[in-house]
Amino acid sequence: MHLDYTDEDLVDLGRQALTVEIDGLRAQLPRLGTDFARACRICLNCRGRIVVTGMGKSGHIGGKIAATLASTGTPAFFVHPGEASHGDVGMITRDDAVLALSNSGETAEILTILPVIKRLGVPLIAFTGNPDSTLGQMATVHLDIRVPAEACPLNLAPTASTTAALAVGDALAVALLKARGFTEEDFARSHPAGALGRRLLYVKDVMRTGVHVPKVRADTTLAEGLLEVTSKGLGMTAIVDAAERVLGVFTDGDLRRALDRAADLHSTRMDQVMTVQPKSVSPATLAAEAVHLMETHRITSLVVIDTDGKIVGALNVHDLLRAGVF
Repeated sequence: MHLDYTDEDLVDLGRQALTVEIDGLRAQLPRLGTDFARACRICLNCRGRIVVTGMGKSGHIGGKIAATLASTGTPAFFVHPGEASHGDVGMITRDDAVLALSNSGETAEILTILPVIKRLGVPLIAFTGNPDSTLGQMATVHLDIRVPAEACPLNLAPTASTTAALAVGDALAVALLKARGFTEEDFARSHPAGALGRRLLYVKDVMRTGVHVPKVRADTTLAEGLLEVTSKGLGMTAIVDAAERVLGVFTDGDLRRALDRAADLHSTRMDQVMTVQPKSVSPATLAAEAVHLMETHRITSLVVIDTDGKIVGALNVHDLLRAGVF
């Protein structure tokens, strides 16, 4: 059975819930002090990983906090407290630190594993809404995440309290991120499939190397050069000297121009039909810059050279497409 609520009534209920949650977040600001800094120090000094645990809704929040920590430079993982008491507690080592979430501070599954945590001598950070609780009292550092009320009108369902725990977890992760000097490049390495990860790929991450790089010497015949282009599948080949320095490139366009001049396949040398001073990039060039260079000059492949002008790789538009850079 549905109560006879108007659209305006439903919107008003939603706004009331958000207001309660906002009030819960505001209540956290004055409590963020010395204990928060101590929690940060524990994480920064941890030689192992941050083991996050929590039951029920707190467990869901704990899982997200662990994921945020891990993706921002603080190795972390989540352990379900119920499973921990049946063997998974063995995942915790003496080099780790534990972050336990429980609004009441009396969650039975967490209290069951506290003796093991204490016996290991690992630091215990507790997020609870009750500083006088068992968990709060046994913690190395306790962070008080009390809220004035839950958004649930019955004041029962974890709503504002879980939002507060999540926000304080985010605050911890961000503080650690800044303290570690975590950069965009570090974030990209943790998110290789994400948009940022693709944007921060370097040419060295996508280029072809070794035997997969098409290259011939200047005195190679046009016929042999064509075989190299075909076998390597990049639509081009570099022409190099004895020291592997790039002298030029030979592409489909160069082939068309050679055929227009009726060049003989078996007597024409590659240095007679190549394009000199070709466009090139270094391994440290962002892949996105390589895309821009290709688009600007309407080319489909590039040679990759080092600071001495020696060839170290090659790539084409298909390599960049596969990497998701385009």
